[in-house]
Amino acid sequence: MSNTLKLPLESLKLNVDLTGFEFPTAPKLPDTILGQSRAQSALEFGVAMSNPGYNIFVMGEPGLGRLSMITNHLDAQAKTLPAPPSYAYVDNFDNPREPVAVELPAEYGQTLSKDIEKLIDNLLATFPAAFESPTYQQKKSAIERHFNQYYNNAIDLVDKKAQSLEIALFREGETISFAPIRDNKALNEDQFTQLPLTEREVFHKHVEELEVYLSDVLLELPQWRRAMVEKIKQLDNDTIDLAIEPLFAELNDSYQNIDDVISFLAEIKKNLSNTITDYLMPSRTPEPQDNTVKRQLLTELYAPNILVDNKQECGAPVIYEPHPIYQNLFGRIEYVSDQGTLVTNYRRICAGSLHKANGGYLILDAEKLLNYPFVWEGLKRALQSGRIEIESPYSDLGINTITLKPEVIPLNVKVILVGSRDIYYLLEELDDEFNEMFKILADFDSYIPRNDESMQRFILLMIRQAADSGAKPLTRTAIECLIEHSCRLSENQHHFSARIKDSLEIIGEANLFCKRDNQSVCDRSHIEQALAAREHRNGRMPENILEEMLVGTILIDTEGEAVGKVNGLTVLEVGGSSFGAPVRITASVYPGSRGIVDVEREVELGQAIHSKGVMILTGYLGHTYAQQFPFAISGSIAIEQSYGYIDGDSAALAELCCLISALTRTPIKQTFAVTGSINQYGEVQAVGGVNEKIEGFFRLCQARGLNGQHAAIIPAANKRNLMLKQEVIDAVAKGLFAVYAVSSVDETLELLTGESAGVLDSEGMYPEDSINFKAISRLKEISDMAGDEDDNKEEGA
Repeated sequence: MSNTLKLPLESLKLNVDLTGFEFPTAPKLPDTILGQSRAQSALEFGVAMSNPGYNIFVMGEPGLGRLSMITNHLDAQAKTLPAPPSYAYVDNFDNPREPVAVELPAEYGQTLSKDIEKLIDNLLATFPAAFESPTYQQKKSAIERHFNQYYNNAIDLVDKKAQSLEIALFREGETISFAPIRDNKALNEDQFTQLPLTEREVFHKHVEELEVYLSDVLLELPQWRRAMVEKIKQLDNDTIDLAIEPLFAELNDSYQNIDDVISFLAEIKKNLSNTITDYLMPSRTPEPQDNTVKRQLLTELYAPNILVDNKQECGAPVIYEPHPIYQNLFGRIEYVSDQGTLVTNYRRICAGSLHKANGGYLILDAEKLLNYPFVWEGLKRALQSGRIEIESPYSDLGINTITLKPEVIPLNVKVILVGSRDIYYLLEELDDEFNEMFKILADFDSYIPRNDESMQRFILLMIRQAADSGAKPLTRTAIECLIEHSCRLSENQHHFSARIKDSLEIIGEANLFCKRDNQSVCDRSHIEQALAAREHRNGRMPENILEEMLVGTILIDTEGEAVGKVNGLTVLEVGGSSFGAPVRITASVYPGSRGIVDVEREVELGQAIHSKGVMILTGYLGHTYAQQFPFAISGSIAIEQSYGYIDGDSAALAELCCLISALTRTPIKQTFAVTGSINQYGEVQAVGGVNEKIEGFFRLCQARGLNGQHAAIIPAANKRNLMLKQEVIDAVAKGLFAVYAVSSVDETLELLTGESAGVLDSEGMYPEDSINFKAISRLKEISDMAGDEDDNKEEGA
């Protein structure tokens, strides 16, 4: 029987033969990604749907080419679409805290910016020169002369009255003083003091009268002055309007069809009179202000802050945001320190990815998006409302970090989220609004069916990658090796791994060995060297474990026979690498009714699926052996020298065989190692990691010396998963190692013990000396012992 279960050499590995396939030197790749037609069609449908809510979630594990497919498809699609409008922020002169958004046609952003710069240069050239022109000076002098005339007439009246009182009136600028006249001469201070007291008193009395009279005649002086200032201001405004009219006439013609710009220019024109009056009038100080300072000041006031300026020939934007924190996504407002105070203005508003992608496509990593506070809720709010608000995400918490509230910008964007299956199902479960906004799921397969079409495309992809990366050309055998490795990654002879990126990386690594050998082409040997080097780099842990087995620190027998001991096969995962390692499983059986105790579960090292496997094992024992009497047994199962968590049910077959060995006292050959899951009817079920498990046991046997008796037992359902390394296949070819595929517990027991398991006859009995007969006899014996013990207790009572 063992020979019928032993797998032939050709079934241990897929040997790819690419004879008859095309190997062009410069292949043209199709637009679709290899083996992802479902995801491709979902993406195309989602992009074509313009209705709200048809955003896309691209689901799959990293390395499947998700981002490549998205960007390639969107770049091609975006070029066919019109470029969306550009946007700028400008000052709101009525309320600087609320800057105004200006919508412009594509490519008009920089044009407007340059036109405003030119306007500022023209203003600096025009002012203060316009105020220094003879026309302006004449008109201003006339206004001042008119005022001075009023003033002089009033002073003349006071002067006449003073002369009638023999008092002289003196004017020094705005100051007026009086002095007495004697002999047609005004007296000075010394002469005045020498006058008799009575004359001095009369003079003081007259001066008081004159000052009262002066106040009366100058009563309207402030009104005259106000009138003069108003007239000069009007003159200034007329001069300014006259000077700037031609500057704005040209701009208005250029932007006559863009309403937002016309409104912006009108606001600048309205605001300019104050600005020119304040900063561009002829300097009254000896040192005129530098033009650079004036230009900076005008720029801060009037130059538009171009948020985004789309290029017409680029079509719709496709933006990938690798770091989606709140500010990077929604934009931010920067601050500068002015004498210790943080200040800002509309020119310090910065665009976010939503602004850049507006009118196009935004690609985001779902996991990163969920890692940052406020971002997910903010994105949902923006998509639902159809507008982008630049605000501080901390304002809800009462932290005041913002002094501007820019006008909102309408949002029209299709968001493509890229994430794993776990994140998709988590969002679907926890967020009720998620399915409303992300109605399209592009689901990436983890594997690709291996057929002639997919192999031909794989060949083209590998040749193209070698050419694009500058590697040496690949031979046919090299590509055959890559396909075999890809099938090993997918653990299936009929499937590639969809992680094509791994194969592309191996080409680069193999090229290094190719260069070292000074070869003009990259052959199978170079691919194998690259794979061996990769395994060596990640091989510290398996080597350490193997060393501990060889020196006897970890107890694993590979010779002889033993009761209640069996070699199980496990896979250990450390970091990004996984490797197989055999473990010793032991079982003990004794009278009692406690049942089968899973030691791993009792100490909370066995995880749920492992515990389920042990419970199924109990179900099998009851179903197979305890139909005629109560199932009363005490036993324990342990995976020896395991000090971490254990999960999975792939040890169930080995544990069951070990338990039956302990129960029947039948020795198990230690030259075998077993893996497999079982159901309650004794059928052996498939497990994962079968290649690594076999190779882990093979390495130990090889290190101790293969003797032709060593073998691994796997489920028959795992035959299609075999992609063993060449060293294992060579040992099998020489008859030094074997792989057996089993479908039932009985087949496994016969291989492990060398004895017959037994088949039920017509009377429901197993043949004597069969393992199953021994198991039933032993269980009945234990059951009778338990029954006798109960009877004794009753008699004693």
